[in-house]
Amino acid sequence: MDENLLGIDEIFQAALGKNLSDKKDYLNHACNGDAQLRDRVERLLKAHANATDGFLDSPPSGLGAKEVAEIPATMAHSTEQLGGQIGPYKLLQKLGEGGMGTVYMAEQKKPVGRRVALKIIKPGMDSGQVIARFEAERQALAMMDHPNIAKVFDAGATSLGRPYFVMELVKGIPITQYCDENHLPTKQRLELFVEVCHAVQHAHQKGVIHRDLKPQNVLVADYDHKPVPKVIDFGIAKAITQSLTEKTIFTEIGQIVGTIEYMSPEQAKLNQLDVDTRTDIYSLGVLLYQLLTGVTPIDSKRLRSAGFEEMLRIIREEEPPKPSTRISSWGASAQSLSDSRRSTMQSLKKMAEGDLDWIVMKAIEKDRARRYDSANAFADDVQRYLSDELVSARPPSAMYRTSKFVRRNKGGLVASAAVMLLVGLAAAGIQTMAERAKRGETAKLLVDQVLNASQDSIHEALKNFQDKLQFNLYGAKATLQERAAEKN
Repeated sequence: MDENLLGIDEIFQAALGKNLSDKKDYLNHACNGDAQLRDRVERLLKAHANATDGFLDSPPSGLGAKEVAEIPATMAHSTEQLGGQIGPYKLLQKLGEGGMGTVYMAEQKKPVGRRVALKIIKPGMDSGQVIARFEAERQALAMMDHPNIAKVFDAGATSLGRPYFVMELVKGIPITQYCDENHLPTKQRLELFVEVCHAVQHAHQKGVIHRDLKPQNVLVADYDHKPVPKVIDFGIAKAITQSLTEKTIFTEIGQIVGTIEYMSPEQAKLNQLDVDTRTDIYSLGVLLYQLLTGVTPIDSKRLRSAGFEEMLRIIREEEPPKPSTRISSWGASAQSLSDSRRSTMQSLKKMAEGDLDWIVMKAIEKDRARRYDSANAFADDVQRYLSDELVSARPPSAMYRTSKFVRRNKGGLVASAAVMLLVGLAAAGIQTMAERAKRGETAKLLVDQVLNASQDSIHEALKNFQDKLQFNLYGAKATLQERAAEKN
């Protein structure tokens, strides 16, 4: 909340304790001639008076979502007490709270008796627009019928205008937490992940993009002694202006939608009109990376401590290390992370090298044209790995790696090329001078010395340039030889 909103809350709280005559003088002084501020505070005072008299069945006339959002927390949450009623739903238990809202277990008695998960969205959004956007998704959501997708039953708004959504109650925990607590080895983690991909593919076929896939939205619970993943919040992420780093970040020209650690490069733009199903492929790749290594590709602390523009630049531009490289750098966490996978760091690193590395890195490519074109294609490659078959993901060609190296080191390579050209021209000039000075032994000796020095410079520059190129070519050859040995 910015300084203006804090000022409103302070003025509102102070005005509550004053009598009618003192209140008017206080508002004249506190609002300092700001008519808009004065009007908003008076609306809040009116809303509070109506609420305490028990007559607030809906927000007062003219009280918009912005004013509703500014109502103090004690008042805003008055309808959310356990045992309270929201529409036909009675709140039984608080299940969790995140950046977007609070989730309760609730009981519905009519028209059907059942327990559901009711998610109340936090203040600060225009409920009319949110509900309208959600209603636009309802038809597609109603068409989705997949065992690994939690169903959405209902939507509405509280008496204060705050939107809520009613979903299938999934008594599970985040997939990463489930895998770690149950010490699932890599193979079982991959099998669970394949099911998640199939659920995402089903949604994509119905025209729904999630846009916020992360462990908290992929819950796992045991059914008949078998772990079953369930993807939640499908369609809600698109219907609601999603939060970022626990708060919604507004800019002058747009709004960023998603959770930063799992956000695709195309989401890290102020204009997200070009986002398509491949943004979910990227988030799935980040999820698989975390299941394998215990961390996200880009360090969470670094992202959240960076400035807004720098944070978006990191997401769009910086290449993360391969899973096997990240595993080898576990350090002090190596023992606990290895134990949670029933293996050793060395075995996990060896397992990730090669096919798993390339599968993950293909999914989180910055260039979405190089990612898997569907969630099914992603799942198929993971399944091929599990079946010891040849995967479709391949290491980038030597030419592609060299071109990326050149782009990353463009400044240095241009400087090296310029030095080489100058040295070459100098050598040619000196050679000409040497031929003209053949008649004088002293002059020839001097020119030979200069020529030798220039040739040494040429050799030095060429060697540096060739070493850099050979490094990439050697890496490509080593990878091909390693894959050939693996496949006999």
